[in-house]
Amino acid sequence: MGREKFSSRLGFILISAGCAIGLGNVWRFPYIVGQYGGAAFVLIYLAFLLVLGLPIVIMEFAVGRASQKSAARSFDLLEPKGSKWHLNKYIAIAGNYLLMMFYTTVAGWMVLYCVKMLKGDFSGLDATAVAGEFTNMLGSPVLMTVMMVIVVVGCFIVCGMGLQNGVEKITKIMMISLLVLMVILAGNSLMIDGGQAGLEFYLKPDFGKIVEVGVGEAVFAALGQAFFTLSIGIGALAIFGSYIGKEKRLTGEAVNVLALDTLVAFMAGLIIFPACFAYGVNPDSGPSLIFITLPNVFNHMTGGRVWGTLFFLFMSFASISTVIAVFQNIISFATDLTGCTVKKAVAVNIIAIILLSLPCVLGFNVWSGFMPLGAGSNIQDLEDFIVSNNLLPIGSLIYLLFCTSRYGWGYDKFLEEANAGTGLKFPKGVKFYVSYILPLIILGIFIQGYWVKFVK
Repeated sequence: MGREKFSSRLGFILISAGCAIGLGNVWRFPYIVGQYGGAAFVLIYLAFLLVLGLPIVIMEFAVGRASQKSAARSFDLLEPKGSKWHLNKYIAIAGNYLLMMFYTTVAGWMVLYCVKMLKGDFSGLDATAVAGEFTNMLGSPVLMTVMMVIVVVGCFIVCGMGLQNGVEKITKIMMISLLVLMVILAGNSLMIDGGQAGLEFYLKPDFGKIVEVGVGEAVFAALGQAFFTLSIGIGALAIFGSYIGKEKRLTGEAVNVLALDTLVAFMAGLIIFPACFAYGVNPDSGPSLIFITLPNVFNHMTGGRVWGTLFFLFMSFASISTVIAVFQNIISFATDLTGCTVKKAVAVNIIAIILLSLPCVLGFNVWSGFMPLGAGSNIQDLEDFIVSNNLLPIGSLIYLLFCTSRYGWGYDKFLEEANAGTGLKFPKGVKFYVSYILPLIILGIFIQGYWVKFVK
């Protein structure tokens, strides 16, 4: 049986974007932008996205399309005989599983909050009580486990329906709904009285602020965000390369994915900042922004319950699209490595992922005494650190070297694959940059991650 293909190019672009569009876009991007000088920072970020993210996305797509396999087998097929590149499959497989060990829990939170908003659980609560709702949720392992199991089973059922009938069909609906919801929510935010200050904070370039926080620090923040927003390096995108034909060159396709990813991150800021400023709420980062700050904001708003429900529906779509994309990868690992059926891969992995996700759930309550990265940290922080600060940079470095080194697949073969078809060409002249400079930048990001975590 031949490998199933996407039924349309739109399907491929939306699913790849769905994989890249995750919580980093929404709870990290707006806050970092605000912290580092608004629009001035966005410009630096966009530049890095193109010079750092884009080449690696194209390389992942190329390896996937040339091998027609997931990361579990792609290196075996493309590497020179006797070389050891195929060992990277262990980094890729570990990365996908580890990412799902905490992502499924957070996706469960989103779905739960969507229901809570719909039911009106936050109506009439003051700021302390809203924060209390979040604390109560983290303190109830049973509720969090139930939500996590719903997400895991639901997303695997979608993958079990096949690439075209399940993954592509459902993700298309979700991503188009996500984009529509985003426009509606941003429109509402822009109409709020007193939201102007938030817009200025977000959109007016303030180079003074970049100097204030330190140019080096702002540059590293932009580098890091450009790198992590795309989930590159663990073969999560390579898999979708294996499902597309050779009609289009890969650079243009990668640009489309990056553009959608950036649009969602940018629009998230348009939704969040005017609302926070209008109601005098400090835009925080991370989970507290989504689960404490924003429910407070919706409480102040006319029709806040409706807007809140729509917002958490948007967040649920953003997180679930990533889960489905990574599950599709995990199923491919199983079928590529063992030759088992999709149904069997789904059945075994439902159980595996549920069990693997439990430490994250329990890390907030039963096992909260375990602080792996120092005081105040939890199991989720550890899992995130292993993926974001280790597997993504190391995996990206391997993809880069594999596609540029004559001891790997080699630059000529990579170029031939990337430039097959019509559309935007990958420029041949950037060979020195992608072979020597880009690997050093990624090494820098890797070291910086440890420096910030353990030294600073």
